[in-house]
Amino acid sequence: MTKMLFSIMKKIPTLLALILIIMTQVMAQTEKPISKTVSANLEKYYNAGNYQAIFDLFSAAMKGALPVDKANAFFGGLKAQSGNITKRDFVKYEGGYALYKTKFEHGLWAVKIAVDENDKISGLYVAPFIDESLPKIERNTTKLTLPFNSEWNVVWGGDTKELNYHVESRAQKNAFDILIKNASGRTYKTNGKTNEDYYAFGQQLFAPCAGEVVLVTDGVNDNVPGVMNPAQVTGNTVIIKTANGEFLLFAHFKQNSIVVKQGQQVKQGDPLGLCGNSGNSSEPHLHFHIQNGEEMMGATGVKCYFDQIVVNGQLKTDYSPIQGERIRNK
Repeated sequence: MTKMLFSIMKKIPTLLALILIIMTQVMAQTEKPISKTVSANLEKYYNAGNYQAIFDLFSAAMKGALPVDKANAFFGGLKAQSGNITKRDFVKYEGGYALYKTKFEHGLWAVKIAVDENDKISGLYVAPFIDESLPKIERNTTKLTLPFNSEWNVVWGGDTKELNYHVESRAQKNAFDILIKNASGRTYKTNGKTNEDYYAFGQQLFAPCAGEVVLVTDGVNDNVPGVMNPAQVTGNTVIIKTANGEFLLFAHFKQNSIVVKQGQQVKQGDPLGLCGNSGNSSEPHLHFHIQNGEEMMGATGVKCYFDQIVVNGQLKTDYSPIQGERIRNK
């Protein structure tokens, strides 16, 4: 009995030390009042377009590193691309910076803010927010058909930069850009100056499988061919969530052509809308990829395989197309 009591007593300092370490770690991840104040002011001034007020929050060193003209250009560019901040959540402290998961009207960003001893912003970092809590999905397990009728052409697709420029984007690394070409390899009928001249424009797009429509964006203008809209990257968009947790993203629909609603359950083959030229698109085409979460900027791309499709005239099973291939449903 005495020996057991001594053994327990001997472990108490170790347990106390462990508890103190855990408490310190938890407390270190609590947002400090000054971080809360500075980040709230930055959001308020940013949404109001008052970039001079943000500049006034900077430390002297920060002002030297990012002069007022460059600061105005930076925040103006961010506003043009992503819109206003709609939600901001403190995540943790990371290397002296307070990290915020920040939802903008057109994107999800990681905003990091460092504050010096004078309560001034001494560091500011904005980058895509990568949600590490999302499940790791290597490839789709849901059986998919191609989301269109007739034969289309893969312009970008594959696992290398030469085959697919999307590989450098975490969310879009397995994406496809697909359009329609004629026998001579042209994508338009006459001179390609109008969207209506392109074979893909106005073509019906369909759900490749059953699922829930979790996002619909419509109303974005179609571009004049050759002129892109980088401020609204995916343009008119539909995202379908499958029963297996895969998120299927369809981009660049024709303005006001989407016929599904958020929350709607769709079946394989149900119409979604018409192929268009909205968003960061130079000509009418379909951008399609799978990701592991709803928000593209925080997600990771998933390798996409179609169940049974005809590739360059030959039937392929469980196949992921690459650049230059002609594809259609069986």
